[in-house]
Amino acid sequence: MTGGARGRPKVGVGVPVFNGERYLSETLDALLAQTYEDFVILIGDNASTDRSFEIAQDYASRDRRVVVIRRERNIGANENYSDLFRRAGTEYFRWHAADDLSLPEYTRLAVEVLDQQPEVVLAYCKTINIDGAGLETACYEDRMHVVQDRAADRLRWVLKQLDRCNCLYGLARSATMARTGLIRPFVSSDKVFLGEMALYGKLVEIPDRLFRRRFYEAASSAMTASARQVFVYGARKSRRAELEHWQHIAAYYWGVTKAPVPMAERLALYREVTKQFRDWRPVMLEEARAALAHITGPGRG
Repeated sequence: MTGGARGRPKVGVGVPVFNGERYLSETLDALLAQTYEDFVILIGDNASTDRSFEIAQDYASRDRRVVVIRRERNIGANENYSDLFRRAGTEYFRWHAADDLSLPEYTRLAVEVLDQQPEVVLAYCKTINIDGAGLETACYEDRMHVVQDRAADRLRWVLKQLDRCNCLYGLARSATMARTGLIRPFVSSDKVFLGEMALYGKLVEIPDRLFRRRFYEAASSAMTASARQVFVYGARKSRRAELEHWQHIAAYYWGVTKAPVPMAERLALYREVTKQFRDWRPVMLEEARAALAHITGPGRG
């Protein structure tokens, strides 16, 4: 490995896992087969009760590029994601789910984009959906080629076009990621993270379909609302009603306040978030009613 600053690898890959023994080996084999080799893989085992930790340890014993962090208790997927980034200390970083696959050229192409285009803060390859058996089911269009010059235009695009967050697993500049709230402790905060990244620079879609997103019965995308709360919060599952859209709007306003943009641009960004607030007002009112009912329900008085 050539190594980045202070001898660290240039690329960090964070692999959060909880009871992921079914696909973990396949995922790690694909990551270790990347043609770009200057990387470290940090596996965050979130107190798994299956063989995930043993599988991760076995890979670490055979390849010095693999590091395993064992959680003594389930800290929730969101904090597991964020902690892996904080530990990496690499110039570029990407998260990678323990059941997805990246084809060998993914990292090399993404590194080339970031090396050659300083205005780009995240680069990702296009997606093919696969099922539990690894069979291709669909070519997915992310529509997250966000290259407008104005931050307000980029944020507007993310707010209106973002659906599945496949580009979350792209390669990003760590210095930019550190300025965001990362993956916050609420549902769908990955969408907020991508919106924040767009405040700082461009998101580039590489046309090669080198990412395989797996959809199957145990995937996080198939979880019920209650299961998703456990997934997000872990052992300290929130007992509060979920105010998802309120949390998103608050986080967007916070991100705009921090963004390094001129005042005129900041005002334009505030207008975009306010438009989103108006669009979400009906669902936000329903969330508020549910929260009030949760507080005043039986046994609360």
